Amino acid sequence: MRTILFTGKGGVGKTTAAAGTAVGAAHSGRRALVLSTDAAHSLGDAFGTAVGSEPTRVANRLYAQQVDAQRRFEQSWTEIQGYLLSVLDAAGVDPLTAEELTVLPGAEEVLALLELRTQVRSGRWDVVVVDCAPTAETLRLLALPEALGWYMDRVFPAERRVVKALRPVLARAAGVPMPEDSVFDAVERLHRDLEQVQAMLTGDDASVRLVLTPETVVVAEARRSLTTLSLFGYRVDGVLANRIFPAAGADSWRQEWITAQREVLAEVEQSFPGVPVWRSPYQPREPVGVPALLELAATAYAGTDPLARVTGESPMTVTRTQTGATLRLALPFVAESEIDLARHGDELVVTVGSYRRVVALPAALARHTVAGARLDDNGLRVRFVPAVETPA
Repeated sequence: MRTILFTGKGGVGKTTAAAGTAVGAAHSGRRALVLSTDAAHSLGDAFGTAVGSEPTRVANRLYAQQVDAQRRFEQSWTEIQGYLLSVLDAAGVDPLTAEELTVLPGAEEVLALLELRTQVRSGRWDVVVVDCAPTAETLRLLALPEALGWYMDRVFPAERRVVKALRPVLARAAGVPMPEDSVFDAVERLHRDLEQVQAMLTGDDASVRLVLTPETVVVAEARRSLTTLSLFGYRVDGVLANRIFPAAGADSWRQEWITAQREVLAEVEQSFPGVPVWRSPYQPREPVGVPALLELAATAYAGTDPLARVTGESPMTVTRTQTGATLRLALPFVAESEIDLARHGDELVVTVGSYRRVVALPAALARHTVAGARLDDNGLRVRFVPAVETPA
């Protein structure tokens, strides 16, 4: 079972790339589902047919799905929304306004991830291809399970105990209802669900593919995306360079573009060593419908298996040494000045730019101290040595 996520800067053709990959998989005999987590709802446009909130048959062995966020919201967030509505009602907020305010920002993307988990676990598919939102939204979303996990482990248990013990007093003092156990249970269920999603997407059968066009600004964003995805443990197993001008029959205007793209593509090959860079030429017409998408996939992948298993070193590894152990985080394209590293108890806090990851150290490393860290071509290496016990 393979799961492949496609993301990239808005407008580079990631929906087309995802749809084409799914069409190619189905054509080769796999049961394929392409699922969109993008609020733009353009998956149906790529196939030239309506796509529903449940898997919709598009071709033989090929299904497409656009997640119905409202329906999933009602299924998964009933308790949380009910509590928020009661608080706003006590504050005198108009019911219609209150209902709008309780639709949490980013809920559509979160619930789409939960739907992805459901489909992957259903056993119906050999491959699930995900058309993700543009890069920035996708990165924030993939960082969410770990951020929520930190809150649930450190803050949530104490908060729940305090509210449960002091609920009558707090309700009178605040003048609004305090959350019942069902609300806390709903938050815990959401946390468990997102943990399962993260485990699934960082496993050996899942990977992320970056879609780009050969433009300097787009490639720069793709490099930053690779850094952040690696920081949070997601594997990038390929880059699809889209809309490349064909050299044949080029006039002087297009020749300028061909020359510029050739220079950028050389930079792409150097920027993403160790992963394939597939190339998709500019099509004579918009690739809409199954035949056109199949042709696009066949040209881009050029006889290689687009569903090949992920190989290579994991984004995070721990290696034993004679003096202790070394933890390695893959952080391509990062300067030493962009990294901040801190140790808090059993956690290692790594900050790169505006993104922060709290790495829960394995039990063996938790008993060690950090002896040093360095950045090289292969990533950030943190050296651990056994802690020296202080005599009683």
